Amino acid sequence: MVDRGCGLSLSRQCELLGVSRSSQYHEPLGESAANLALMRPLDELHLEHPF
Repeated sequence: MVDRGCGLSLSRQCELLGVSRSSQYHEPLGESAANLALMRPLDELHLEHPF
């Protein structure tokens, strides 16, 4: 995990971790309503039959 207060530059931390620097600025999006509607019945089935 990148720590902005540790004394190393963001570029150096990303280099040491092997991740791109741009990935540290990415804001992930939430799930879409359509995807949530599809996942709900699958989750219910899994809870009823977890094997």
